[in-house]
Amino acid sequence: MPQSRVILRWSAYEHEHIERGSDWFWGLGIVAISIAIVSIIFHDVLFAIIIIMAAVTIAILAVHPPELTDFEVSERGVRVAGKLHRYEEIISFWVEDENGDHPTLLIDTIKFMHPNIIIPIEHIDPHEIRAYLKEHAEEVPMQEPMAHKIIEFFGL
Repeated sequence: MPQSRVILRWSAYEHEHIERGSDWFWGLGIVAISIAIVSIIFHDVLFAIIIIMAAVTIAILAVHPPELTDFEVSERGVRVAGKLHRYEEIISFWVEDENGDHPTLLIDTIKFMHPNIIIPIEHIDPHEIRAYLKEHAEEVPMQEPMAHKIIEFFGL
């Protein structure tokens, strides 16, 4: 397999890690248990189990800081943590650099299970990324999905 020439490469954390105090975990537990109890009262035990599992998952995610992820733009596509997204799979992109300190590369793909890719840009000029990607994909204004914003709001 021919090697592709890497044009741009950087590393960044997928999100900012926020240390949580014990009060946050107590709050999460109280809310989850309250919802679970109400769902049991309404004879929906399965929903109660799902709520408890979701709370445990959120707690585990909140404890562990994100790993440093490698990103690169090459002649073949955009690579995120070793996974190549070929230009044939990319519908459009947008470089969101107006929010100051945290520019972001948004990529819309044809993939069913992972249609939107949100890549933080650090230690590299966003205009270089935009200039190179314009040669391979269409630039279309877009915003981060609401689900991603909610997850970031909770620091996950």
